[in-house]
Amino acid sequence: MLNRYPLWKNLLILAVLVLGVIYAAPNFYPDDYAVQVSGTRNIYLTDEALIARVEKKLKRDKISFKSSELTAKGGLIRFADGETQLKAKQTIAELLGDNYVVALNLAPTTPQWLEDLGAGPMKLGLDLRGGVHFLLEVDMAQAVGQRLEVYISEIKTKLRAEVLRYRAVERGEDGSLAVKFADLETRDKAQSFIRNEYPGFLVTTEDRNGSFYVVVNLKESTIRDIEDYAIKQNLTTLRNRVNELGVAEPLVQRQGRNRIVVQLPGIQDAAEAKRIIGKTANLQFRLEAGPSATRATTEVFKFRSDPDRTASIEKDVIVSGASVSNAQASFDENGSPQVNITLDSKGGQLMSRTTRDAIQRRMAVLFIEHKARTIYETIDGKRVAKRLPYVEKRIISLATIQSVLGNSFRITGLDGQGESTELALLLRAGALAAPIYFVEERTVGPSLGAENIELGMTSVQIGFALVLLFMLVYYRVFGLLANIALMVNLVLLTAVMSLLSATLTLPGIAGIVLTVGMAVDANVLIFARIKEELANGLPPQSAISAGFDRAFTTIFDANITTLIAAVILFSMGTGPVKGFAITLSVGIVTSMFTAIMVTRALVNLSYGGRQLKSLSI
Repeated sequence: MLNRYPLWKNLLILAVLVLGVIYAAPNFYPDDYAVQVSGTRNIYLTDEALIARVEKKLKRDKISFKSSELTAKGGLIRFADGETQLKAKQTIAELLGDNYVVALNLAPTTPQWLEDLGAGPMKLGLDLRGGVHFLLEVDMAQAVGQRLEVYISEIKTKLRAEVLRYRAVERGEDGSLAVKFADLETRDKAQSFIRNEYPGFLVTTEDRNGSFYVVVNLKESTIRDIEDYAIKQNLTTLRNRVNELGVAEPLVQRQGRNRIVVQLPGIQDAAEAKRIIGKTANLQFRLEAGPSATRATTEVFKFRSDPDRTASIEKDVIVSGASVSNAQASFDENGSPQVNITLDSKGGQLMSRTTRDAIQRRMAVLFIEHKARTIYETIDGKRVAKRLPYVEKRIISLATIQSVLGNSFRITGLDGQGESTELALLLRAGALAAPIYFVEERTVGPSLGAENIELGMTSVQIGFALVLLFMLVYYRVFGLLANIALMVNLVLLTAVMSLLSATLTLPGIAGIVLTVGMAVDANVLIFARIKEELANGLPPQSAISAGFDRAFTTIFDANITTLIAAVILFSMGTGPVKGFAITLSVGIVTSMFTAIMVTRALVNLSYGGRQLKSLSI
């Protein structure tokens, strides 16, 4: 019969609507303010006893909390408001010290049955809900110091290659390098060689206690270049780490001479973000010191897995984490965690050259972390936290070299799968050129102001209500059906955005409003065509069919051209422009579905399959 959908098509529309309601539903459950507690390493476990300690401390300090729970990622304590959350974070951090990461969080309240179906709320941008704001400071002194260590290794290698024998390379407290020679002739040749090889150095000579020295100092321009490189490399590495975390539309940018701002909109796991972003971990591959090695050329380090065990290894670094081009966590044949390492071409050559002459010797993998201890002082009656940085170097592996190593090998001796996964992530994202320390951590309120957002949302609601009223008055029953389809469109749009884990920003809301207008425009075209067909003398049922069929081409063409523009905006735009493009693209697809199929299904259910003398349109 005319204007009747087959049963399968009605069931399909109903199924889409049910799924839309399910996956849009989590957006009606607001997040709780929370503090998350997790160990900095696997040995610092978050268990029921720890949560009980935290609860006891909060109760003693009269800080009220809604609930506490133990999740797979650590402890989670929920609070009623942001002010209480901030106060509790400081209290918990002071209680637990540096062995635990205490971070601000927004804990979802989505019912478990919805989470089991994979449903979750949309992420909101900083301009709507805010997020986590980190202010990081780059340790420029360490950046210069690390580069000096590289220069020391390079100078030694090049002097040996030129057969310019030296006695020692000493590093002064003022950041200078002094190369000691036994005779004047060799010293003068080395001075000319170093000056030619390193134009960024100030090269002078000194005579001390019968020895001859070439003294090397970095030029101011060279120091500035090192510092700029450290900032740029850290920016790149932090962006890579944020991308590994899967944060949508983050902000990572330089602030001033030595600071970096990281903003993570709508972040759901600030504890993990803080741990990964702030981790200044690197690797060094060095040979174990031989029996004839002198104290000046070796260093003694403890093992990470067994602090009572030590080993003496050479100071010269074969390669570092900066040479790692790829790293993947996996398991060995015994089921123990490992990280498969791939070096770049230069790193592979250095590893091959060194291990060729070191068969049956042992090579150490040195794990280096830049950490900071927190101490609390009372200044002017207030408790103030101070961070004292320090470097921890531990051996994670000491294995015998059985054959020449190339650019691919593996690291074992890790503390569980969590550490192997985290180490692979850090190496894959790139090594930090210099340590970074958290200067500030806070939640960010809407950047456009809560009052402006409230007024903007109110204007959207008023505009939407006026559109619904116009459609109802002007098109009567058909207007009512179009309004129902419009509601369905918003539900589906919200559901798809949630499934895509898209970040909604204020420009994104503008994209939603535009798609609502386009959806209404499609129905207006259809209804106008139906009225035209009725005026031309077609019967009501034929006019309905002709109106939907003949308006389809116009609607399709208009929406496809807009979709192409939205795709271009997404591919070439950044930040808020992408947010607008995403909502516009998704809205075009859902509005076409609802304006054509859902509206027609509602019209068919209301008028289809029966004799009509007139239409309420």
